[in-house]
Amino acid sequence: MLRINDTITIADWELTEQFVRASGPGGQNVNKVSTAVELRFEAERSPSLPGPVKARLKRLAGRRWTKEGALVIQCDETRSQARNRDIARQRLVDLILKALERPKRRIPTKPTKGSQRRRIEAKKQRGEVKALRGRITDD
Repeated sequence: MLRINDTITIADWELTEQFVRASGPGGQNVNKVSTAVELRFEAERSPSLPGPVKARLKRLAGRRWTKEGALVIQCDETRSQARNRDIARQRLVDLILKALERPKRRIPTKPTKGSQRRRIEAKKQRGEVKALRGRITDD
């Protein structure tokens, strides 16, 4: 059982952990011990997440979202399997908490008449400066 906040908890059947060999430095330890963790969360089938949260989570997850509707988080930061497992779970919690935040609705605004007038005046002035840069003719 993974607790997200007071109202949302994720059941154990929704999470699958697979331990694989990590890449990078570590010498013999890397070659023989499976310390990297691949945490798979069945988000699409999860009854604990509301629909809008699932949609925001899918957008936030990006390439980590699979075609089956699962969220895959990989972690191979440390040499400890338990620590990698904790980091992956914390990343999942952080991602879900971010998806829980409802985005603010943007209120469209118009530029004021004064700012529009100032912008046009500045453009006209700039155009006049550039017009004076032409070739000098003998008159």
